[in-house]
Order: sequence, then C-alpha cells, then structure tokens
Amino acid sequence: MLSAGSDSDSRTTPVALVLRLCLHALLAGLLALAVVRAVADGGPRGGAVVAVAVAMGGVYAAGVLSPAVARSQRAAAVWLAALGVCWVALLVLSPDGLWTAFPLYFLQLHLLPVRWAVPAVVLTAAAAIAGFLLHGSPVSPGSFIGPLLGAAVAVATVLGYEALYRESERRRELIGELMATRAELAAAERTAGTLAERERLAREIHDTLAQGLSSIQLLLRAAQRSLPVGSPAAPHIEQARAAAQDNLAEARRFVRALSPPDLERGSLAAALERLSASAGSGVQVQFTVSGTPTELPTPYEVALLRTAQSALANTVQHAGAGRAEITLSFMDTSVSLDVVDDGRGFDPASAPHEGGDGGFGLPAMRARARSLGGTLSVESMPGHGTAVAVTLPLPTRAAL
Repeated sequence: MLSAGSDSDSRTTPVALVLRLCLHALLAGLLALAVVRAVADGGPRGGAVVAVAVAMGGVYAAGVLSPAVARSQRAAAVWLAALGVCWVALLVLSPDGLWTAFPLYFLQLHLLPVRWAVPAVVLTAAAAIAGFLLHGSPVSPGSFIGPLLGAAVAVATVLGYEALYRESERRRELIGELMATRAELAAAERTAGTLAERERLAREIHDTLAQGLSSIQLLLRAAQRSLPVGSPAAPHIEQARAAAQDNLAEARRFVRALSPPDLERGSLAAALERLSASAGSGVQVQFTVSGTPTELPTPYEVALLRTAQSALANTVQHAGAGRAEITLSFMDTSVSLDVVDDGRGFDPASAPHEGGDGGFGLPAMRARARSLGGTLSVESMPGHGTAVAVTLPLPTRAAL
C-alpha cells in the first residue's frame, strides 16, 4: 500500500506490494468503467468524462511515481487534493464517478495522519452520496449505506493493518534486542572464562613452578655456603643457581602476563583507584591506602582486585547505597581489603555458603581468600549497610 514518509521503504513486503498493485488496478478499472459507459451512452458529456478520467489517471500515476509523495506528508496532501479535484469533476459529470471513492479512501488513510485521514474519508463519503443524488438517482437506503459502508470497511482494514504492522515491528525489534543480548552475554561469558583461566594458570605457575624454583635456589645457596673454599663443585652450583634464578624470573614474567588487564597498567592501588572512580550509578566511592605498600605476588593482587570488584558490584547493583569506602591496608604480616557501604544491608546467615552467582557472590570471594590461606568476613544487618573484609597473610620475601 502507499504510505507516507520513510515507512514506504520499510513496508515494501510481498503483501504490501500485492495490495499496492491491487489498488492501482482498482482505480484504473473504475476509471475505465466510467469512460466506457460514458462513450457507450453517447451523451453530450462523454468527451468531458474521458478527459477528466484521463487527467485523474495522469495525476494518480504522477503521484505514484514521485518520490516526494512518499517522503513528505505535505506533498502527499497536495497530491490527494489534486486527485480530489479531478474526482469531484468526474463525479459531477458522471454518476459512475461514485465508485472511484473507494480507492480514494485507502489513499487518504495511508498517506495522511489518522486525525486528518478519518475526516477526509467522511468528507469523501458525503461527496459520493451528494453526487449520487445530484444525478437524480432514486433515494434509497443503499444510496447512503453503500458509500458509508465502504468507508467503514476501508477504515477498519487500514487501521487493522497498521496495528498488525506495528505489532510485527515491535516483535521484530524485540527479537533483535534478544539476539543482541544473547551475543553480548556469550561474549561476556567467553571473556569471563578467559580471564578465569588466565588467573588459574597464573596462580598455578606461582604456587608450583615459581615456588619450586625459589626453593631450589635457596637450597643451592645453602649448599654453596657449605662447600669448602676452592671446591671444584662450586662453579657448577653457581651455574645451577643462576639457571634457577633466570627460570624464576621467566616464571614471574609469565605470571605478570597472565594477570588481569586492570593490573597491567600499574599497581594494585592504582587499579583500585580506577575501580572506585568508575563505580557510577550514583554511588560515591572513596579509596584509601593504609600502611606502607609492599610488593605482592600476582595471585594476591588478583584476589584482592577481584574481591573489590565483586563487593563493589554488589553495592552498586543490590545495596542501594549512596556511599562506599574501599581501604587497602598493609600490615606487618598481612594485607587486608575492606569494602564498606551505607546500603540497605542483609542477613549474612541467609547468604549462600557454597556455589556462587557467576563470580560476584560471597562464595567466590571466600574461595579466593581460602586458596591463599586468608579469610573473608562479612558484617551486615538489614538497614545498617555492609562491610566485607578479606585478610591475606603476607608471604615471605623468598616466596615473592
């Protein structure tokens, strides 16, 4: 069907094309009927009827082929006005002009806004009835019911089609949104899985290979000290200790390369500072460092950063908090991270202790702390905010 504005492009479907062709054929057939009957009657107005019918057909064809009519409601209104003038002239000359009112109904309903289209259809139906009476046709209920019933059918058909089209568009948009959401979730799951595997490998390398090389280096150093001066084995032990040192440095490079991207751009404190600044969602987050910062193994930094991300995510998404504080504390034998908010709080006893909720739950935080020999504590009650604290024992300098 013909339609104004950009909808004409979006509605070029097989059904719409068929309806449009049917409308063209209907108008052409009705104009041809008026011409044939005028010529067959041989009346004095026959030539005028032919001329007006041809003019109306030309105006219709010009509007169908004009891109301006499809893009602009103003141009569509001008075109419909020109068609209306031709139709009124045909109606005055021939009673058969009455029937061309029916395709005009559909054109008006498709090209004009509803607030203008319905009055235009009513006016066209009234003109059709008046033309019928003008030619002296006998007054009967059919002379009134026919044009009015045709107008009602046209209105119901077009408005029903519009409603179905809008519903189809809403469903299409919803399906598109669902597909996009599924793609985003799949990408997020792949990213989360990749990061989790990188962290696992970093932890395994640190806890096995790196620690083993550190132990070998310490044992070789002790053996070197126990050898007498000038022992022929001393150079070999020195070479072995140097090889262990080089491999330990390489293992540490692997661990750093497998660390989260947030830690690649600086220290743990810098990563936590960026995390606090990007919290958003109306929560003001303050970050502070207590004590003298010391170098931490990559698994420790990863565990503390992930715990802060998880706790802050819970604060932003669920706590309804206005303020939160993240504190990183370095002590003599341990390092701790505290995340405190002024949100609605909850009952820790009702929180799950196993399982998890995709890595942002308390079980995941507790598992991270336990894997490094640390502890996680949660203090909260409904209406009094939440405090999450993780404490990790500092490794010896040799283990670093």
